[in-house]
Amino acid sequence: MKRRILAALVAPLLLLTGGAIDAPPSWSQPIKPFHITGPVWYVGTRGLAAYAIVAREGTILISGPMAGEAGQVERNLAAIGVQPRQVKWILNSHAHFDHAAAFAELRRWSGAKLVASAGDASALRRGRHEADNDNGFTRFPPVAVDRIVRDGEQVRTGALAVTALLTPGHTAGCTTWLLPVTEGRTTLRVVFPCSITVAGNHLYGNRAYPTIDADYRRSFVRLAAVHADIVLPMHPEIADVLERAERRDAGDARAFIDPTVLPRIVAAARKDYAVALASQRKH
Repeated sequence: MKRRILAALVAPLLLLTGGAIDAPPSWSQPIKPFHITGPVWYVGTRGLAAYAIVAREGTILISGPMAGEAGQVERNLAAIGVQPRQVKWILNSHAHFDHAAAFAELRRWSGAKLVASAGDASALRRGRHEADNDNGFTRFPPVAVDRIVRDGEQVRTGALAVTALLTPGHTAGCTTWLLPVTEGRTTLRVVFPCSITVAGNHLYGNRAYPTIDADYRRSFVRLAAVHADIVLPMHPEIADVLERAERRDAGDARAFIDPTVLPRIVAAARKDYAVALASQRKH
């Protein structure tokens, strides 16, 4: 897994050729939905995660893929028995095109309310990344934000409550989501971490996001203090989500449970950040 974490950390956010986005093929590749734990299902593409938290009173969708793959999420939800109007909330992880571009269609399709922290609200409404970045101000379909969530606030459906943990840096409104899940007599803490990679962000003199350096540093500390039994990132390879599903299906009932994953992700991100910071200082 260490190799996959490092690859995801150093990979560029995207390549632009003549204004077109050159994204990895896996980001668009369909994959059948699969159950993870308790009410949590994977409903994204092979390379971009979307997670459904399914309850009788309604479904919460966390993140999404690119705009052209919104239909894949819709079909995956239908495959697990979730009808459009059963989706009550869509939770933003961060306002980048590879996670937020499908929101406008998913919101229209379901009638769900989009939830984001204040730091990403403007980017979502304008449909563009808002920090100085090597990749420019990439665009995606603008979408209305129905609810602004603050640190520690919960989004509820029935007895289920997902808690917002603000971890800005990757974007100004990067939001990690926390969910306790009961399996038998055990309560597991499921964490959907927002990215803490540099991904081309300018760490010095970022006029559009002047507090970026301080925000990254605070978020490293915050995430390092979080206990996570199950880690479900927006890029699934960072935590071997698909491979863990295969192991579980092969008989390993505890394949998804690994409290070492989040500390390793944070440690790798801190090292990558220090390298990027040193490099940017030289220039």
